Amino acid sequence: MSTNREQLLARLVDTDQVIVADGAMGTMLYAKGVFINQCYDELNVRQPDLVRGIHADYVRAGAELIETNSFGANRPKLQHYGLESQVREFNVAAATLAREAAEDHALVAGAVGPLGLRIEPYGPTSRDEAKAMFEEQMAALRDGGVDCFILETFSDLVEIEQAVRAARTVAPSLPVIAQMSVTTDLVTSFGVPPEEIAEALEAMGADIIGLNCSVGPQTILEAIERMAAVTDKKLSAMANAGMPRDVGGRTMYMASPEYMANYARHLIQAGVRLVGGCCGTTPEHIHAMRDGVRPLVPRHATVAHSAGGGRLSRVSGRHEAVGADPAPLAERSAWGRKLAAGEFVTSVEIVPPRGVDPSKMLVEVRKLKDAGVDAVNVPDGPRAQSRMSAIATSVLIERDCGIETVTHYACRDRNLLGMLSDLLGASALGLHNVLLVTGDPPKMGPYPDATAVFDIDAIGLTNLVSKLNHGMDPGGNAIGAPTRYVIGVGVNPAAIDLEHELKRFAWKVDAGAEFAVTQPVFDPAQLEIFLKKVEGTRIPVVAGIWPLVSARNAEFLANEVPGVTVPAEVIDRMRRASDKSKEHAVAEGIAIAREMLALVRGAVQGVQVSAPFGKVELALEVFRA
Repeated sequence: MSTNREQLLARLVDTDQVIVADGAMGTMLYAKGVFINQCYDELNVRQPDLVRGIHADYVRAGAELIETNSFGANRPKLQHYGLESQVREFNVAAATLAREAAEDHALVAGAVGPLGLRIEPYGPTSRDEAKAMFEEQMAALRDGGVDCFILETFSDLVEIEQAVRAARTVAPSLPVIAQMSVTTDLVTSFGVPPEEIAEALEAMGADIIGLNCSVGPQTILEAIERMAAVTDKKLSAMANAGMPRDVGGRTMYMASPEYMANYARHLIQAGVRLVGGCCGTTPEHIHAMRDGVRPLVPRHATVAHSAGGGRLSRVSGRHEAVGADPAPLAERSAWGRKLAAGEFVTSVEIVPPRGVDPSKMLVEVRKLKDAGVDAVNVPDGPRAQSRMSAIATSVLIERDCGIETVTHYACRDRNLLGMLSDLLGASALGLHNVLLVTGDPPKMGPYPDATAVFDIDAIGLTNLVSKLNHGMDPGGNAIGAPTRYVIGVGVNPAAIDLEHELKRFAWKVDAGAEFAVTQPVFDPAQLEIFLKKVEGTRIPVVAGIWPLVSARNAEFLANEVPGVTVPAEVIDRMRRASDKSKEHAVAEGIAIAREMLALVRGAVQGVQVSAPFGKVELALEVFRA
């Protein structure tokens, strides 16, 4: 029977499954009181328990590959400390300590960094001299028992080529992971773009290629997407925990574990199969990343390749759902039937009650049923407010009022198991329309100390629900009869970073989204720009419409509700109306909403009109136009 170590090595080299690596060693050593003027590589022999303990912390956090503490253990770097004669001692010790901590639970990668020298043609060191220096270090790592080599934080393609050559010379059978660093401009310090990095590393014969260090996860993601477009090689990514900041004289990395976990999921969707962290990342970051990526690409999942040559989708790296064919969209719900037929759909958003008595809300919902509105949108804890469950509220509405709901479902409050249970239960209760959202952070609400879960985000949740519609759970196991969800997602045409929003929208569509609801539209020109940009990944778009009730309401939306943009001219109109009277303000808000509806109607397939403060009459006034 093969050992876990052998299985991990097979996963690293021979499969398309994800491996989670560790995070920063230097960050952890500094946090434990080792000042940066010391030689960190020397600690392998001077303070071995300290180094071994950090390795063990990463293994406990879920890392399946840990790097030796040998990034700078080459002859030129050690010469700065007068320790060049101890290259072999430091590297053998580094490999031995990592091996002891990893035991059979993780792979050990021999970490090799740049020499700190200029290689020809940009410096006096010849390529063969550089190769010999790398060979000296790698031979010692090999003898210490590493499973593979990881070449990291290189900026010079000529130099990393010598490192790859050295690895093939001293240990031809050991896998080689080759990683470069890019700047915020998405090029190396020598000006090489991601596409050329990928092509060059592939030509050198590295087994896995990728990026690490220097920048945060968003920049790494953008560069990885460009690399993925030009190579079939397995990709790796190990970003810093954001960009460093000086805080009280100390260099701090500000990206939280949740933020890093979120981007780890995006990196995997972009094609990365070895993901970890670099400067500023800790065992807490790796633990969050490990938990975050598990539902997106299950550890023992079977990978579906495209027919054209085995490459994953370059939009998101999504694994196509297999299993039972989902029910046709038109057969899942009345809402789905109208979307499938290209008919215009109407809905009104009503926030669930704060307490246990839904009677007042149900009276208002019956007015919508009588008015011929297609569905009621039921938010899930908007702005992190504590309200009745959106699922329970939706069941009450459909049971007592006879009108369909579009149930919002947020990732914030549940782990993966909780989400799976909720969604199976909601399907059994007869709910079929869902709007999947990441959810507002607890700090926005009245309980800022509440814990957010965010096991997955809206993209991962869309993948999960799509699998349920194919009769499978996240691990690819059959659940019996498939769910029959009509899958909706949120989108913000007025996002500050529109390019990022467009990428997320494409990922959601690729994951299985079948319609999208926008944030409230107060500038139709922004919506028009967005719709033009998503023509290639177009699904039915339902525009959000919000009838304002006062200038304060407009200012609150503009300044305190994430994702909502209210132009200055709209706020000015509401201020002028509010100066006259409350009634004038409400009338002006309805007039603005009617204008938005008229302007967007021809470009979208439906509208979701909000009922401010539960006042259904205001929403119906918009429709009566």
